[in-house]
Amino acid sequence: MPKQKTEHLVDLIHSLTKAEKRSFRLFAGRLGQADEKRYLLLFDFIKRQQKYDESLLLKKNALIKKSQLPNLKADLYEQLLSTLRRLGKNHFEDIAARECIDHARILLARGMPKAAQESLDKAKKYALAIHNQPLLYHAHDFERFLENQMPGAANLSKSNRIRLQGDDLVQNLMTENEYSNLSMALYALYLKHGYVKDKEDFEYIHDYFTTHLPQKNTRNLDFYEKVYYYQCHVWYHHMIQDFAGYYKYSQKWVACFEADARMISADTSMYLKGLHNALNALYMADKKEKFKSYFQKYTSFGHQNNARLSESDRSHYLMYFYIHRLNEVFLTGNYQKGSEELRPFENLLKKNEDGWEESRIMVFYYKLGCVYFGANDFKSAMTCLNFIINAPNSKIRQDIQCFARILTLIVHYELGNDVLMSYQIRSVYRFLSNMQDLQAVQREILTFLRKTPSLIPANIKKEFVALRNRLIPYSNHPYEKRPFLYLDIIAWLDAKINGTTIQEEILKKKR
Repeated sequence: MPKQKTEHLVDLIHSLTKAEKRSFRLFAGRLGQADEKRYLLLFDFIKRQQKYDESLLLKKNALIKKSQLPNLKADLYEQLLSTLRRLGKNHFEDIAARECIDHARILLARGMPKAAQESLDKAKKYALAIHNQPLLYHAHDFERFLENQMPGAANLSKSNRIRLQGDDLVQNLMTENEYSNLSMALYALYLKHGYVKDKEDFEYIHDYFTTHLPQKNTRNLDFYEKVYYYQCHVWYHHMIQDFAGYYKYSQKWVACFEADARMISADTSMYLKGLHNALNALYMADKKEKFKSYFQKYTSFGHQNNARLSESDRSHYLMYFYIHRLNEVFLTGNYQKGSEELRPFENLLKKNEDGWEESRIMVFYYKLGCVYFGANDFKSAMTCLNFIINAPNSKIRQDIQCFARILTLIVHYELGNDVLMSYQIRSVYRFLSNMQDLQAVQREILTFLRKTPSLIPANIKKEFVALRNRLIPYSNHPYEKRPFLYLDIIAWLDAKINGTTIQEEILKKKR
């Protein structure tokens, strides 16, 4: 068994609950005695070890030979999946539906067409309950095959019904696919570029969205057609910084699930993603009270449903929780408390046991760096920012990479690293120019920091005031305001001017 597949086996065993382990043991008991013992020896060894050590396995288990291991591991992996599939059909309608379709195929082969049809009817019932159009079409496709196998018994009205249903399902699938594809394309654009940074950017995103959005009657859309339709609008309004529109469509996305509570269990991940985007929109629109209420709703859902969340859903829940715990710090302005409470989160990020994607990790480090910066913990801020700057992939979240470098320069200034800052300014300028992301706000900050080492102390305050006056007009500019979404630069300048802290200045504005 290749190394990667061995890792899959180890990860799968470590993900099992006590009940699942017990079920597997019962399942393994159906095997021959010798096989059962070898399966369980391998299973128990992996279960007890944090890190898989094959040489130790062979040393401690004489019954297992090295030559047997590849096949033994592959078979164990398949048997574990079979066990989980059997258990899963009691919790997931899509698994139950697929099993019913498989049963229909077996029954038809046995010359039992009526029993096969009954099994297909059950499959369709499951698929309809969770609005799963692909599965519904799969069941329908087999029903059509079943009908064609018995031409002598064919019923004209039934054949017409199957044909018409097939046409409707194909149309629904095409629509769902169009919305889903556009949603993924818009999200890919967001991952690469972040928010629109100028009129040219806006026109490109706007034209892309309007030309690719399917022209359909939205009142007749099925569940997932609606969800993907709203999702398209969510990504679009997010990118163009229309936070009212962003919240509107996020809320519609959430409402789809809450109108059909069964779907919250059937597709928890998509529901959580909708809640996350609604929270993100409220944060960006600076709706403090509404954010607090929605965040409470989110955390309550996690507490109430923790026991039934899958590992994947738990990972998503935790990821979104920390995103909004960080955003809560920015909304309240309590950086000191936030930096203390979020210190364990930095360790969680380093391990990344949940395998969060690189773009997420990058945003986390940036936001955490901003929290430390707001708490005047500049060394911790630098540690977080260095992770972004040293990231091997410069094509992911270029916006975050740009602003991480700007903030690093400010941190160097705060730490009195004049020599380093002089070198870094040239490096940052080259980076931003190559990224074609050198906006007015960035240019003003770079120009200011470039000349600070030569300023006499008596003139520094005056220069801070001048920089603040130059930046204020940009804070509400449709495209130039983007830097203020990442860091409250004005609060930093006010702190330097008034001899206070960033936290004190932000709290003044929050009152």
